[in-house]
Amino acid sequence: MKINQLILFCLLGSSMFSQITNTRKWRFSERDSLDNAILLYEEKNYPIALPIFEKVYTNHPKEEFIKYLYGICCLYKSDKYEEAVNALAEVYTNNPRIDMLEYDLARAYHYNYKFDEAIEILNKHLSYKRIRPEDKVNAELLKKYIYNAKRLNSNLTKAKISNSASVNSDGDEFTPVISADESVMLFNYVGTKSKGGKLNSRMLPDVSGFYNSDIYFSQKKNDKFQEPVALDYMNTSASDAVVSLSQDGQVLFTYKDLTDGHGDIYASYLSGEKYSQPAKLKGKVNSYSWDGHCSLSADGKTLYFSSERNGGYGGKDIYKATLLADSTWGKVVNLGDSINTAYDEDSPFIHSDGTTLFYSSKGEKSSGGYDVFRSVMERDSTFKRTENIGYPINTPDDDIYFVLAANGSRGYYSSGKKGGAGAMDIYLVETGFEPNRSALLLVKGNITKSNETVDAEIKVEIASNNNSVYKKLRSNNGKYLIALPAGAQYKITFAKGDLPPHILSLNARNITGYVERVQNVDFDHKLDTAKAIVTPTVLVAGVTPTVSKVSTPIVSVTKVSTSTVTVTKVTTPTVVVTPTTSVTKITSTVNTTTTVSSTSTVAVVKVTPTVNTTPTVSAITPTV
Repeated sequence: MKINQLILFCLLGSSMFSQITNTRKWRFSERDSLDNAILLYEEKNYPIALPIFEKVYTNHPKEEFIKYLYGICCLYKSDKYEEAVNALAEVYTNNPRIDMLEYDLARAYHYNYKFDEAIEILNKHLSYKRIRPEDKVNAELLKKYIYNAKRLNSNLTKAKISNSASVNSDGDEFTPVISADESVMLFNYVGTKSKGGKLNSRMLPDVSGFYNSDIYFSQKKNDKFQEPVALDYMNTSASDAVVSLSQDGQVLFTYKDLTDGHGDIYASYLSGEKYSQPAKLKGKVNSYSWDGHCSLSADGKTLYFSSERNGGYGGKDIYKATLLADSTWGKVVNLGDSINTAYDEDSPFIHSDGTTLFYSSKGEKSSGGYDVFRSVMERDSTFKRTENIGYPINTPDDDIYFVLAANGSRGYYSSGKKGGAGAMDIYLVETGFEPNRSALLLVKGNITKSNETVDAEIKVEIASNNNSVYKKLRSNNGKYLIALPAGAQYKITFAKGDLPPHILSLNARNITGYVERVQNVDFDHKLDTAKAIVTPTVLVAGVTPTVSKVSTPIVSVTKVSTSTVTVTKVTTPTVVVTPTTSVTKITSTVNTTTTVSSTSTVAVVKVTPTVNTTPTVSAITPTV
């Protein structure tokens, strides 16, 4: 008996189909293709087997066993879900006793949002007295998924999803990562442009092989991501995959599996226009198990990551590690059973606000496969309450690798939705989240001397907490980006060699939304040394401001020299907010100019708030 007939006989049972095709009547190329497809099917390489079965099925549409295998493979490619339900429903009509067919047909209905049909056919599957225990567990979980999906789809969120066409191609684009201000995006690409072309498992050229992933980069200009380019200096013929980017864009995290079967997390550091070659993270993040995704907190001190190491709640769990004094990662802690379940949890993303964690879970609260969840850190630094962020972000299919810009209004993820440019595309998510979800101050700018960009050492301290060090960093190509969570006062010191440092004081105590501040620094001893532009657009929920003028001292950016410093304070009207109840959109523009002499520092601040006819609130008082 030929291999295809033998495998089909064992797989499907001799009584399940009215006939098995005698493939001796087929062309040799078709018989060979079917043999290869069945071997791939047995190895559960369904996406690779799919195009082969599709071609054979197109030529032989009346063959039930080919239709069945084609329908099963279609369940593993999101733009083939309609074909899956059509093929499997036709097979079920003629052969209802095929083992597990009702379960697979319920999956197909679920993917196609036919929830009532899915429940009906799944209940038939569960009614069999001889159902295997493991099959019953899987069916009960699918049933919960279906009910969750039905409920979530009847309560739509405000999210809007659109294809990020400028970065997508006819290949696969997935796992987007962004800087906090969305100025750059990196992602993984698989397709005809992959380095090395099609390769087999021994990394040799093979027309029947597969493409490996490469890392691509895109920069945003005029509010649009530009044509992406490959990071050829990092990409190899093997699989190179980006998994995360630090909030300031300085640290790129990648994943590598060097044939030892588990894979580890690596880090690269930005220097000039390029990232360094990846180096495995030092410490206890990587283990002898799979460790595959991570996200770095805005202060650079905590790394959230997913791992299959022993001691978890089941499958992949999410952990956190602390940066130790010797620059290694230690004190690894499981995030607990509020986050982790007996199923897989993956792709953690800690937002720039330092307290909001997004991750994906296959647990019982999902609407199917991975769903994106959100949890906010408690006062004791734990995560106790979680919420499914709903449809249309979450679907019956896998929804994973969600990232969110600092402003909280725009996120990105990858999906194989029907109608995309390739099998997997990157999508923009206009979240519709509550405006006060992302309360933080984002400070960024350029650092110059003699009209040329220079790099400086930057120290961020929490002035309201005894000047404890929040973060240390170095600008890159004269640019810097710092995310500051709300609720504190900060002091930022810019130092360049023996030059007098610049000190910037910021009050973020009363921020209730997202505020972005551009603060350029010039180390020259001349007028207009530093110009700050604050352009917040903040949606404040639940406040109707009462405006009154209060004399409040405002102090500008102070440039420190070795001589005695005299600071002149200018009293300027400031807006005071008395909360009541309404929703107001606030847009204010403040221009600040600092004048510095060569012998002493005299700070002069001119504040001109723009007030609309509806009450306008200054989300922060730029206090320096």
